[in-house]
Amino acid sequence: MKSRTRMARAHLQPSPRRAAPRVDIIVDSPLWKAQRGIKAVLQRAIAEAASMAATREGELAIVLTDDSAIRALNRDWRGKDQATNVLSFPVNAPSRSLTRKRGRVRVGVAARLASEPAGRVRLLGDIVIAYETMAREALAEQRPFRHHLAHLAVHGFLHLVGHDHEAEAEAEAMEALEIAVLSRLEMPNPYVLRDAEG
Repeated sequence: MKSRTRMARAHLQPSPRRAAPRVDIIVDSPLWKAQRGIKAVLQRAIAEAASMAATREGELAIVLTDDSAIRALNRDWRGKDQATNVLSFPVNAPSRSLTRKRGRVRVGVAARLASEPAGRVRLLGDIVIAYETMAREALAEQRPFRHHLAHLAVHGFLHLVGHDHEAEAEAEAMEALEIAVLSRLEMPNPYVLRDAEG
């Protein structure tokens, strides 16, 4: 099996600069208020990911929530009754759209899908990130909070634009793209520790 770290060394060129997607950031949990500058981190991470993934202009929402809310979403939409770090809800997958559920998490872009005139803006979907799980992972991996946050935003964004990690080849390609985006953000490879342990 090829190391995912080696896959990251593949020559990845960014796409020509296009307008970055518009990102609505919704802070749904007071836990996030203790972290300063996270909106700028998220905006920059999405802009770089869009550049590297050859994504046209568009719009998405990032919902910053807590473990309780993401656990409910994970249970309702994925059948997994546990908290997770990040969930993505692409607009092109309406069965998973946040517009069909009510709860503590307010919806972002997907909720406006029906109200936007056709052709006006390309709606990408929603990314939901849970504070407690993300913070625990960053601490356990000895990674700066902002680096892990940027990584999860990039990972979620790549799901919105069609990338997946179900098959090994898909996982390697997606991880290589994540590593390349994070490198442009001057953040280290998030998979080095995991590969060394595995």
